[in-house]
Amino acid sequence: QVQLVESGGGLVQAGGSLRLSCAASGSSLSINVMGWYRQAPGKQRDMVATITSGGRTNYADSVKGRFTITRDGAKSTVYLQMNSLKPEDTAVYNCYALTSAWPRTYDYWGQGTQVTVSS
Repeated sequence: QVQLVESGGGLVQAGGSLRLSCAASGSSLSINVMGWYRQAPGKQRDMVATITSGGRTNYADSVKGRFTITRDGAKSTVYLQMNSLKPEDTAVYNCYALTSAWPRTYDYWGQGTQVTVSS
């Protein structure tokens, strides 16, 4: 089974930076997409950023220009550099991976890491 191991969350002041990491292991399936989602208490889980195996990225409008997602395909590791953090960025951030063994697909989630931005 795929395991996603996250690190890098914490408490920062508004305007500060954090870098999240997520490493995927335990699967022989190809990983097509990795990314980050977040969920604040009482709110839905929203996509933050994703990156495909080919390097194509996608960002939520709320983080464009502030967050950058990168991926090390050989290591199956994804990073999220978060700059100019705002209190509204406070949430539990979950790593995500989409794998495939055609024609089937599987998706996996990390356990989550808390990001708190103080005002």
